[in-house]
Amino acid sequence: MDLFNALTMLGGLCLFLFGMTLMGQALERRAGSRLRSLLDQMTGKPLAGFLTGLGVTAIIQSSSATTVMVVGFVNSGLMTLRQAINVIMGANVGTTVTAWLLSLGGIDGSSVWIKLLKPSSFTPVLALVGIIYFMFCRDNRKKDTGIILLGFATLMFGMETMSGAVAGLKDVPAFTQLFLAFTNPILGVLAGAVLTGIIQSSSASVGILQALATTGAVSYAAAIPIIMGQNIGTTVTAMLSSIGTNKNARRAAVVHLMFNVIGVAVLLMVFCLVRAVFAPALLEESATMSGIAVAHSVFNILCTAMLLPLGGQLEKLAVRLVPDGKSSAQQTVELDERLLATPSLALRQSRAVACEMAESAVRALNNSLTALSSNTPELAQSIRDDEERCDHYEDILGTYLVKLSAQKLGRAESEESTELLKTIGDFERISDHAVNILSSAEEMTRKNLTFSANAKNELITITSAIREILSLALKAFERRDNDIASQVEPLEQVIDTLKEQMRTRHILRMQQGQCSIEAGFVLSDLLTDLERTSDHCSNIAGCIIDASHHNLNLHETLREAKAADSDFQSTFHSYAEKYQLPLPPTEQTL
Repeated sequence: MDLFNALTMLGGLCLFLFGMTLMGQALERRAGSRLRSLLDQMTGKPLAGFLTGLGVTAIIQSSSATTVMVVGFVNSGLMTLRQAINVIMGANVGTTVTAWLLSLGGIDGSSVWIKLLKPSSFTPVLALVGIIYFMFCRDNRKKDTGIILLGFATLMFGMETMSGAVAGLKDVPAFTQLFLAFTNPILGVLAGAVLTGIIQSSSASVGILQALATTGAVSYAAAIPIIMGQNIGTTVTAMLSSIGTNKNARRAAVVHLMFNVIGVAVLLMVFCLVRAVFAPALLEESATMSGIAVAHSVFNILCTAMLLPLGGQLEKLAVRLVPDGKSSAQQTVELDERLLATPSLALRQSRAVACEMAESAVRALNNSLTALSSNTPELAQSIRDDEERCDHYEDILGTYLVKLSAQKLGRAESEESTELLKTIGDFERISDHAVNILSSAEEMTRKNLTFSANAKNELITITSAIREILSLALKAFERRDNDIASQVEPLEQVIDTLKEQMRTRHILRMQQGQCSIEAGFVLSDLLTDLERTSDHCSNIAGCIIDASHHNLNLHETLREAKAADSDFQSTFHSYAEKYQLPLPPTEQTL
C-alpha cells in the first residue's frame, strides 16, 4: 500500500463519515413528528421503552444521538431514569441497522437481481434522485429527502472507496500481524473502544471494520472482540453530554456505560470459554461484511436479552455510583440545549415549558380577580411569584427559540416555533396585568376605598367574562384546538362592549357626584387591565387559528373574515346575552 492508496483511503473515510452525518441530520429533521410520537410512548414498561429506543435509533441511524437525547430529557425532567434505561437498551439494538445497510456492499453473484442489490448499482440512481429533489424542490421536506438520498450515496461511495484503497493491505505482512495481535481479546476490545471513542460513532467504526474485512485479513476471532469494544467506546458521547447535568441525567449516562461494560464482560468470558474449549473453525475464517453485521446484531441482542429484565438493578447500581448529595432535591433544566440538534424534540420541550408559563399567567390573573374582594398576604405573594415565574419563562423560552430558529427547521417546526415566540409574550403581559390588578386591590385596601353595589355587580359581570376567556385561551393553547380558539374573539368583543358600557356609566356617576375621584381612578385602571387581558387572550387564540391556516402574519384579516361569519355572530350574541350588565336602580348611587 503506497502513499496514494493511503490518501484514497483517507478520502473515502472522510466521505463515509460526512455522508453518515449528513444522512443522520436530515433523517432527524424529516422524521420530526414521528420522533415526537415515538418519544411520547416512553413508559415505565420495559418493552415499550425498548421498542421506542430501537425505533428512534433506526430512524436517525445513531445510538449516540439517541442516548444524548435521553440524557437531555432526563436532565429536563421529561423522562425518569427508569424510562431512560429501557430506551438506552433499545438504542443499542437499533444501531445495528447501519451495519446491515453497509453489508450490501459485500453481495456477490452473477444474477441480475443480485447485482441490482449492490450499492454500486443503485447508489448512482439514489444520488440522481437526491440531487433533483435538493436542487429543484422548494419544499423543505422534499429537500431533506434529497439530502437523505445524497447522504446515503456519499456514505456508500466512501465505503467503496475505502474498500478499494485497503484491498492491497492483504499482501502487507505488518497489516496481517496487526490483526493477528487483535486475536488477543483484551487488545481487540481496547482497539474497538479507542477507535469508537475517537470518532464517537459505533456505526461508523463498524463500517470501517467492514471495509477492512474486505481485505480478507480480518478473522472473526479478531473482529468479534473489536465489535465488543466498539460498544464500550460509543458511551463516550453520552458521558461527555452528561457533564454539567443533574444527578439523574448523569445516572442515565452511567447506565449506558454499565450496560455495555457488563455486557462485554459477560459475553467476552463466554467468547473466551467457547474459543478455548471448542475452538470452532469459524473463528479462524476471514470475516465478511455481512458476517460482521451478524456478529454486531447478535452481541447487542444478547446484551439486551440478558440485561433488560435487570433494569431495576441497573437503576439501583447507578444511584449508588452517582449518589445524592446533601440535598436530595433534583435540579432540572427547563430547556436543555442538547436537544437543539433535534428540533422536533426541542419544540416538544419548549411547548411543555410554555404550557407551564401559560398556567402560571392564568393562575395569577384569576387570583388577582379574587384579590379584588378578598385579598390576603399569601394570595398577593402567590400572584407576584407567578408573575416572576412568567418573566423567567419568557426570558429562557425566547432565547431558546431564537437559537432553535438558527437550526434547519421544516415548515411545520418553523411555524410552531414562531407561534410559541408570539404567544409567550402575550402570556407574560397577562401576568403583568395580574400584578396591576393586585396593586389596584391593595390601593383600595390601603386608602379604605370601596365601590358601591352597582359597581361591584358590574365588576362581577366583566370579571366572570374575563375568567371564561382566560380558560378558553389556555385550553386552546395547550390543546392547539382551533374550535376552542374560535370562541375567544366573539367573547373578546363582548368584553370590549362591557368595558365601554362600564366606562360610560362611570363617567355619568362622576358627573353626578355619586363617585369619589380616587375610587373612579382605580376603577378606570381596572377596566383598562381587564380589557387588555382579553386582548392578549384574543392574540393567543388568533395566533393558533393563523397557525392552523399556515399564516403567521398579523391576524386582523382573519378576524375580519370571521366577523362576517354566521357562526361568529351566533357565538357573539350568545356571549352578549350571557354577560349583560345589570340595570342599576335610578335612585341608587355608585
